[in-house]
Amino acid sequence: MFIDIHVHTRRTPGFPRIAGDKMTYATPDELMKAYDEMGIERAVLLPGVCPECNSVPQCNEDSLELAKTYKGRFIPFCNIDPRNINNSWRAPLDKMMLYYKERGCKGIGEVTANLPILDPMVQNLFRCAEIAEMPVTVHLSPYVGHAYGLVDDSGLPQLEETLKRFPKLKIFGHSQTFWAEISTIRSVDDRFGYPKGPVTEGAIPRLLREYPNLYGDLSAGSGCNALTRDPEYAVKFLTEFQDKLFFGTDICQPTMPTLRGLANFLKELLAKGAISQTVFNKIARENAIRVLAL
Repeated sequence: MFIDIHVHTRRTPGFPRIAGDKMTYATPDELMKAYDEMGIERAVLLPGVCPECNSVPQCNEDSLELAKTYKGRFIPFCNIDPRNINNSWRAPLDKMMLYYKERGCKGIGEVTANLPILDPMVQNLFRCAEIAEMPVTVHLSPYVGHAYGLVDDSGLPQLEETLKRFPKLKIFGHSQTFWAEISTIRSVDDRFGYPKGPVTEGAIPRLLREYPNLYGDLSAGSGCNALTRDPEYAVKFLTEFQDKLFFGTDICQPTMPTLRGLANFLKELLAKGAISQTVFNKIARENAIRVLAL
């Protein structure tokens, strides 16, 4: 029923998300058990390479090996830090991307380097991804020094400039800072978490309309909150952008509550007739199949 556009795992049980932290990544077997219960047939596996959010970086080969071991249940992405290869805006990152593309990786990400989107090294990563013809999943952050994620200002002007510069590059937007922009930003606090209340259209609907290369990764509490904060608007949003949205979970630990929230919300809208079966199917799995050429 579902393809999960965004998940993380480590093959080592009890592997901490942060050194010394009690929170651990879900193992592949834990994911498979949950997926079988929920009807999630496959998942895009995003390795973690940036030091801002990984105490021990995860190699891309791990993603490829897990995809092989679990016989197609995982769809491998590779992840490339924009500072890779000489920490230079001229680094030939496309060579790395094509290497992993030839071995089965379907995209790049989740990019979490805590740098401005218009930083030359980040722009180089996007340039190279466009050359390699690989989509990029990005996590956005409100400012440099705020944990992890590419940094943009309110209204997402740096993301918009990037969409203009690289029109053939598919960008999958994700995170609290990204999805807060489904509505107008009322205060700086909106950009940090899970704003509540009715949606008055913000940057995300406009950018989705104007730029064919922007897509919405609905995973995690951020994507779910963007919809559930205003169910009436969610119906309009899901229907209008039915070809550009992806179901996802962003499971980072075994008991993560975001596992079922979005799935249940979409099922409820379908059962009430608020969204059509066509809209549901596209967001649940068909868009992932089409865009990633599965």
